[in-house]
Amino acid sequence: MLTSIFFLAVMMVGVPIGLCLCLSGIFYIYNTGSTVLLQSFPSQMFGGVDSYGLIAIPLFILIGEVMNSGGITRRLVDLSMAFVGSIKGGLAYVNILANMLVSSIIGSATAQVAIMSQVMVPEMEKQGYDKTFAAGLTVYGGMLGPIIPPSVMFVVYSVLAQVAVGDMLVAGILPGVLLTLLFFAVIACMGVIYNYPRSPRRSLRERAKTVLVSSPTLLIPLVIVGSILTGFANPTEAAAVGAVSAVLVGRYVTREFKYADLGAIMLRSGIYSAIVLFLVAAAAVFSWLLIYGKVPQMVAAWVQTVAHDPITFLLLVNVILLVIGTVIDGIPGLIMTAPILLPIATEIYHIDPRHFGVVIVINLVLGLMTPPVGLSFFVASAVTGAKPGPMFIVTLPFFIISCVALVMLSLFPSLSLGLLN
Repeated sequence: MLTSIFFLAVMMVGVPIGLCLCLSGIFYIYNTGSTVLLQSFPSQMFGGVDSYGLIAIPLFILIGEVMNSGGITRRLVDLSMAFVGSIKGGLAYVNILANMLVSSIIGSATAQVAIMSQVMVPEMEKQGYDKTFAAGLTVYGGMLGPIIPPSVMFVVYSVLAQVAVGDMLVAGILPGVLLTLLFFAVIACMGVIYNYPRSPRRSLRERAKTVLVSSPTLLIPLVIVGSILTGFANPTEAAAVGAVSAVLVGRYVTREFKYADLGAIMLRSGIYSAIVLFLVAAAAVFSWLLIYGKVPQMVAAWVQTVAHDPITFLLLVNVILLVIGTVIDGIPGLIMTAPILLPIATEIYHIDPRHFGVVIVINLVLGLMTPPVGLSFFVASAVTGAKPGPMFIVTLPFFIISCVALVMLSLFPSLSLGLLN
């Protein structure tokens, strides 16, 4: 209890979550008076990041940076416009479809929101969409980033849960497609109510030209996802090949990537990777101390008094994680909750750890769009100038349909495991 109070206190004063985890661990060890635990502290931190699968994280981050620098995002938006741009509310569909394509490269919700807000919101404003709606829609499109592979959150979860990284990445494909289709349905309904504008109709020749010019950018997600699905490469190898593909496409296809920018790109990628990997190392210590203090056993005893079957347990987890996700970012929230909830899910309720991983990740990602914090809304606000509160209100139907998707995924494991069976 004292450790929990200490953790909340240092978090509330603004200490970064990674340091909160480490300091709370030291505080717990100090209270136990165990010198053995203190001596094991560094080795536990090192062990947390001593995993081959984690090499994929900096590579996926590098791919996103190269893609943004190489103008590949704009080509993917143009490609989406060629298919759905001319129907009613076409640019809203383009926003989601382009986000889906970009998700297969970036893998981070906040990074994707920052990039796509710069591209999509001004374009939607030009065609008569309200800026607040355009920014809010881009936020929900960014939700696909940590779900459709590659996904940094799935890589982190696979290390925490000791499951194959490739399995977790593949398990995110169907949920990502499901969310995209549900978002399309919401846009169709809202388009009728609010009479969304149509984009200028393109001739067949113009569409063919756009597809011809933009389609080479699809090489990057095809290389990453295709090599994993076919078993030709593991996720780390696929990420490495994807990074090389992004450089080649940006340099020789879009011709916007410059080798002179590579130093700055590597530096940004390294900084973000270091932040994520430090969180993973701190989580390893935190999880180790949770197990030592028998916290999972205590939580399991309480949960069993409330949830008597797997479905009830998953619905309870949805509520708990949605609340946690409103105040804690995705990866830290995953790191804090997975070590406690995963053993309960697998050992007591016999839930497939891959299915549970999909549910827990989507829950925490949805938390990025939920007040009072709603980090993704603040990112979009910083880029576009739209207010976070009104953004959440005008896009409330997307939040509701996301919750419906969560319930569907909880009830039907095949929606996440269908491509693995």
